[in-house]
Amino acid sequence: MKLIVGLGNPGAAYTRNRHNIGFMCLNRFARKHGIRFARKQGYARIGEGEVAGIKLVLARPQTMMNLSGQSVSRLVKRFNISPEDLIIIHDDLDLPLGKVRIRQGGRPGGHKGIESTIACLGISNFIRVRVGISRPDLTGSADMDRDAEVINHVLSDFDASENKIVAEVMNKVNEAILCLISESLTAAMNRYN
Repeated sequence: MKLIVGLGNPGAAYTRNRHNIGFMCLNRFARKHGIRFARKQGYARIGEGEVAGIKLVLARPQTMMNLSGQSVSRLVKRFNISPEDLIIIHDDLDLPLGKVRIRQGGRPGGHKGIESTIACLGISNFIRVRVGISRPDLTGSADMDRDAEVINHVLSDFDASENKIVAEVMNKVNEAILCLISESLTAAMNRYN
């Protein structure tokens, strides 16, 4: 069994935010494979199904992003998931919009949801599907303004000019997840990084 978690903030106000690209990608994967987020478990909305002969639990934590680890750790314990069977999809400021990077382990890179997950699990060697949302142009901003601008950026919606790229990257992530579960981490990294 594999646990696939999309990170984001719950609630209609955040639905199209850049920070919610993890939710968006997981929703696309779930729709494509006929999995519904039909129940609540471990502070998350979860859906269960089978894809490519592999049993899956898909989860969208219902904590705020910065507390994602509370939900992920409960689900890992509940379903007895090993690190190599945990896949987390999340936004990444340091990747250009539409780029995908897959890796296992590493540091949080400033991502509070990943930081929370590592802290709650006590490990960092789970699989990550990082989805680029681009960093805002901070040229000429004071240090204090930079933090506020980054927060505003991640909590802003994708604009109309970005929608085509977002749709393409959601399809790409869908294919990458399928490759991860049906082939291997190495195959997915070689094909999608």
